[in-house]
This record gives sequence, structure tokens and C-alpha cells, in this order.
Amino acid sequence: MASSLLSRAATAAFAIRGARLLPKETLLPFLLPLLLLILAGTHPAGRVGWARAADGPGFGCRASPSPMGAFGIAARCNATSSAVSEATSAATSGVHAVPRNEPVVSAEWLHANLRDPDVKVLDASWYMPAEQRNPLQEYQVAHIPGALFFDVDGISDRASSLPHMLPSEKAFSAAVSSLGIYNKDGIVVYDGKGLFSAARVWWMFRAYGHDKVWVLDGGLPQWRASGYDVESSASSDAILKASAASEAIEKVYQGQSVGPSTFEAKLQPHLLWNLDQVKENIDTQTHQLIDARGKPRFDGAVPEPRKGIRSGHVPGSKCVPFPQVLDSSQKLLPADELRKRFEQEGVSLDQPLVTSCGTGVTACVLALGLHRLGKTDVAVYDGSWTEWGAHPDTPVATSA
Repeated sequence: MASSLLSRAATAAFAIRGARLLPKETLLPFLLPLLLLILAGTHPAGRVGWARAADGPGFGCRASPSPMGAFGIAARCNATSSAVSEATSAATSGVHAVPRNEPVVSAEWLHANLRDPDVKVLDASWYMPAEQRNPLQEYQVAHIPGALFFDVDGISDRASSLPHMLPSEKAFSAAVSSLGIYNKDGIVVYDGKGLFSAARVWWMFRAYGHDKVWVLDGGLPQWRASGYDVESSASSDAILKASAASEAIEKVYQGQSVGPSTFEAKLQPHLLWNLDQVKENIDTQTHQLIDARGKPRFDGAVPEPRKGIRSGHVPGSKCVPFPQVLDSSQKLLPADELRKRFEQEGVSLDQPLVTSCGTGVTACVLALGLHRLGKTDVAVYDGSWTEWGAHPDTPVATSA
């Protein structure tokens, strides 16, 4: 009987693998429930063997004869192994089922879908210079399994003197292709602080026409707090890809040829603003400009962290410091609380919006929060205050 059962399970597994083109490594979680179903079909009482253990609260399947299905039974399982549960979750809530108007995914969702071939995970950690933290070194010490490193400073406009400005279409395409990313992929971005620089990379992909991108809510801290494993060493392939992305950017800006492209970037101009547009908007007021910097910097009460930059803000802009859209665990606030935070700072959500900050990073955190409120067309002023405050003929307002 045992050999017959194994034969039937193997046949079923082969059928599943053939029908869904699954790699053999993914079949093991299916074998146990298949054996249980077959056993249920051969048991005279319709109950799986080891009945006393199965009657316990944590595990058990009951089955009754039925013409349905390939095995002639219809089974109802109260619980299965965690591997089977996660496989089922991944099958029913994969990357293609995530709403495009929801900008974040949970650690639980990512854990269940981590081995989905259509999901690419990027560690986009970046830190302020004063923090003296090296994101690549931290990535090599601990990162989500299978994640690739996205260099925020490296994948940038090499022709600009401003920090990490959006690169050209060709440069972005070359860098992302070097990371092994395709236009068909769903991308999940995270960072080491919770929700910070990952939002910048989320915006970069959207600015280049890729809307299958989400931020891991709470980032690496939330992943670890959920009890999920991290990899403590980076594979040689991951390091080579990060290096190749940086080299590809250099080649593009030096006019050299690059390898074949797997990702085609298409700029969405309405999501990107420049200095001239912000200057014009002071008079036209077609858009509401929201500044993500802290209130003391916005008011001009404290000096800017970068030398040579005036203190203050763009005339007519509003201040919503980016931490106000996050909770204590660095996750994005629910929609109703987000709405209150923006409205209490005088932001009209019925008006077209543009976000700004110091260097175009935390402005994207505000854009992320506004996306949750249905404002999917929020532009980011890429040069932000580092450009505006250093420019000799831009007006500056203060509240000090």
C-alpha cells in the first residue's frame, strides 16, 4: 500500500509540476497534503490515519468521498504545515494581485512571496552624511534574503553637481538592467531605517514608467521584528550586479556603449519638477508645494546642514515634516490619519501637489503617503532645497 501511495503522490506531483512549470524544489511542500488526501480517500471512515493526533486543535484533515477532483475526494483541512500555508498565500496574493494604488506591502506579504520569480527585492538604504553610515557595508552584513543593493548615490545623474539627481532614461535603463531587472518584474524596495530612502527609489521607478513597485512598510527593522531571517553575507553575484550598475551609469555618461537592456525606462514628465517650474509656480500657484523638512529648517531658524545654502523655504510652500506621515514603527500611517496630517498643515488635497525636501529623498516619503490617499500624480522637485537655497536669484521666505 505504501508503494502505491508514493506512486500516486509522485504522479500527482509530476502533474502539478508539468502544468505549472514549477521547479522541483517547490514540490516538497505539496507532497504531504497530497498523501493526506490520498490516505483520506482509502480510509473506510473517511478520516485520515493517526486520528487522535489529527483531532487536536493544531492539525487535522477530514475528508469525505466525492466525485470531485483527480483523486475522487473533497477534503477540508483545518491546518497544514507553515510551508504549505505560505505557498497557498503566495499563490493567491502574489505580486500581480497587489493594488497599484497601495504603495506599500507588509513584511508578512513579502515573506510569503519572497521566492516568487516575478518579485525583485532591492535594498535602497541611504543615510545623511552626518550619520557616517555605509549602506553597502550594512547590506553585506545583513539584508533580506535574495535582495540586491540599489546605490542611491551611484544610480544618479553624473552630469549634475547636485546629490543623487534622477539619471537620464538611458542611464537608468542601463543600471537597472545590470541588476537583472525586467519591465515585467514587480519590485519591492526597503531601507535600513524603516521608511526613508526606499521611497526615493519607489519614486524613481514610477518616474520612469514602472508602476509595479512597492515599499516594504517599516523596512528592514520591521522585517527583523517580525522574526524573519536575514542573510549575513552578500553573494558574489549580488556584489557584481551592484558594481555593474555603477559601471553602466559611468559608461552612459561617458558616451560608451553598454550591454543589452532588459529594462526600458520611459520618463513621466508630470512626476518630475525642476527649478524653473517651481519659480513659475510662485506666481501662477497652479500647484501646492509641500516641504518635507523639519519646521526649524523650513522657518529658517537653524542653518542648513550643507554649507553655502540659505535657510528658509520657497514662498507660498507648506511644511509637512516627513516623520508626521509615519507611525512609531516607521510604517506609513492609515489613510484617515494621513489625510488629517496634511489638512491640519493647510494642504488642500483637491489641488495638484508637488513635494520638496533637502535633496529629493524625504520628499518622496510625502509622495508615498499622498499616493495612499489616491494622489498618484504628485510631482517631486528633484533638486529640492539644496538647489533652491544655493541658487543666487531664487526668492527665500522665512518665519523666524
